[in-house]
Amino acid sequence: MELLNRSEKIFKVCAYVLAIAFAAAALYPIIYAFSVSISGRVAYESGIIRLLPKDVTFQAYNMVLHSKGFWIAYANTLFYTVLGTAWSMFVSLTGAYALQNAKLKFRRQWNFLLVFTMWFSAGMIPQFLNYKSMHVDNRWGIVIAFGIQAYNIILLRNYFSGIPKEIEEAAIIDGANDFQMLTQIYIPMSKASIATVTLFYAITRWNGYYWSRMLLSDPYQQPLQVYLRQQIENYQKLYDESAVALPYSADSLAYAIIICSIIPVLIIYPYIQKYFAKGVNMGGVKG
Repeated sequence: MELLNRSEKIFKVCAYVLAIAFAAAALYPIIYAFSVSISGRVAYESGIIRLLPKDVTFQAYNMVLHSKGFWIAYANTLFYTVLGTAWSMFVSLTGAYALQNAKLKFRRQWNFLLVFTMWFSAGMIPQFLNYKSMHVDNRWGIVIAFGIQAYNIILLRNYFSGIPKEIEEAAIIDGANDFQMLTQIYIPMSKASIATVTLFYAITRWNGYYWSRMLLSDPYQQPLQVYLRQQIENYQKLYDESAVALPYSADSLAYAIIICSIIPVLIIYPYIQKYFAKGVNMGGVKG
């Protein structure tokens, strides 16, 4: 018994040490980015910043927050995230409900086609040409065209399949139609998986960069990630060509934009991260 207690204590100590190490590794990039964003140009370029800021100045944030382009890009990202996530969830919930329903004709074939898209892709160039031919070059095109992810539909379908069929049969006897069963039975009983998939879609939309940059030519429709990349390029040229020594570096400005862009995620994530393990496990183990 004494040996068992000792082994348990050693295990707990190791677990706490590893948890602290992982937490520190996750927090360090955020702390470093914030420190650089409020540090002076000379301090950053001299390489003395390791964790805490030096020669503190908030002029980079002043530059960012007074930039009209930043707020336009921020509004575009909110538009893509909110409406894009809502559209994706609508398609995923209705699709998952249909695919788990034994009454659906050719259900196995539809499920196979869905999984097939995860195995094989036409390639980047055919995708690009397809998007261009469909005129996916505006806000609504980005929202609608990127509304589906097969993995998320499968996650919801598996969770829906685990709901007892007796409940569905009782609802049918009471006269419930498919819409009522989805909204009054399946969705209320699947909050964990729905919260998980919603967060997956929201993060993907919030971080959307590549296709937005490739397809959107109008700068007033581009999201925050594209704006960030453009500002890094533009301000690096400004620093190279400027004869005046600015008080903050180009990297400080970039980090200031990054910090401003991740604030909503940092605020929302702690409230819904508890659904992650439960939603993924319960939706991923049922066939």
